[in-house]
Amino acid sequence: MAVRWTEKYRPASLREVLGNNKAVTDLREWAEAWERGKPISRAAILYGPAGIGKTSAALALASEMQWDWIEMNASDIRTASMIERIAGPASKSRTFSGQRRLVVLDEADNLHGTADRGGAAAMLKLVRGASQPVLLIANEYYEIDKALRDAAKGIQFRSVRSPTIASALREICRAEGVACDPEALQLIAERAGGDLRSAINDLQAAAEGLTELNLSDVVTAERDVRSSIFRVLDTIFKGKGAKEALVASYSLDESPEDLIQWVDENLPLAYRGQDLFWGFERLARADVFLGRVRRRQTYGLWRYAGFLMTAGVQASRSSDRHGYIAFRPPSRWRRLGQTRKARNVRDSAAKKIGRHCHVSARFSRAELMGFVGLLLKNKKLAPMVAAELDLNADEIALLMESNPATKKVQTIFEEAQKIRDKERVEDIELAWHGAAPADSKVQAEGQEASEPEKELPPRRRGRPPKAGGAKAEQNPGPDVRTPEKSEVSKSETSKKQRSLFDF
Repeated sequence: MAVRWTEKYRPASLREVLGNNKAVTDLREWAEAWERGKPISRAAILYGPAGIGKTSAALALASEMQWDWIEMNASDIRTASMIERIAGPASKSRTFSGQRRLVVLDEADNLHGTADRGGAAAMLKLVRGASQPVLLIANEYYEIDKALRDAAKGIQFRSVRSPTIASALREICRAEGVACDPEALQLIAERAGGDLRSAINDLQAAAEGLTELNLSDVVTAERDVRSSIFRVLDTIFKGKGAKEALVASYSLDESPEDLIQWVDENLPLAYRGQDLFWGFERLARADVFLGRVRRRQTYGLWRYAGFLMTAGVQASRSSDRHGYIAFRPPSRWRRLGQTRKARNVRDSAAKKIGRHCHVSARFSRAELMGFVGLLLKNKKLAPMVAAELDLNADEIALLMESNPATKKVQTIFEEAQKIRDKERVEDIELAWHGAAPADSKVQAEGQEASEPEKELPPRRRGRPPKAGGAKAEQNPGPDVRTPEKSEVSKSETSKKQRSLFDF
């Protein structure tokens, strides 16, 4: 079986890692701090697009520092128990020979859903308690839990430029003894879209078994490669024609809703003055068409939105633009990632309130959450409201606009827990006493029990009865019976529906 060139020509040291000098320098400084016994942070996160050399840099670091290393895919060891059992011991001890051990956890941003429950928390615990260096590798930095990001040093790797990729491909061809056409290598590098690993795989597919690689060989070996968003943005802002910008977006693996976010974020970086004004004017018109698509489900309007956000934005430019532009992903996505946990808590609280008040979660979120927050700020009502709605500490803190760790929130949560526990006991007792009369039917007919069963009073939350009401509820005596009145009061009590206003 042929050896894959991506493995055969993997960098052996950090000096051989291409296109990310700043990231390599930061990574080396982090490792040297470990060697001095004063690490900047116990873990580092290498993040950036796929195929640009993050894992290769991690393994090259281990080779250069003469560290032992263990590599694991975090998306495979997803649960807390697996992470603690496999990665935990490796992060806390050296090898038998006394070597330092590097723990590499790949795909650290792919922990989602119920299958990964506890995985992110276990990874955070591992990082905080590690006595050996830990490297987390991720494609999307803001998909990682915020607490884990704060506990580790972030090192960003960027896409490799096509001239750098072409130079690396030329060295591989020389090592393999393949005479290569420079135009063929440049075409492979441009198609890769900054992904060095894909470029090497394309080169191997086209050149393996040949002694000479021509442009025609590359064309016949072409595969379905999607355009990079950064290349499309470069065409929109610095291209030569409106049609070129529109055609470039056809091969982009992004929906119009996502593309407009990219253009909106990077437009102020590319344009100035009147060009910026007209660029946002075209972009606003594109957003109008996207809004109509969302409301009417008329997806034919996408073509007009796509034309305005690509060709329209480029036509807004009064002169040619040159120079490097550091394109960045939409900040809105970053903010959504940072507030994801808070939004989940908000939606959970809204569903509980809506379920209790028989309204939708949307109405509850808009109209009732503030009212419930006011009830929770009342010391007497707060525990009963929290118990009735089954709120947890995070939800209580959100409604009260406080922090879950504060004493006030914790006190309300603990008292609500006591109320719920007491009610569970009462439910068990009610069920037990309710089953007793059915068992007594076994007794012979006409035989009465020595003492009648005492009926427990119905469970009620709220204020205790007034002192004057105790006299009205005193037992009138064994000879005085008012069955009709008791039956009526019982039926009224059972029919009465409680709400938040009963408090």
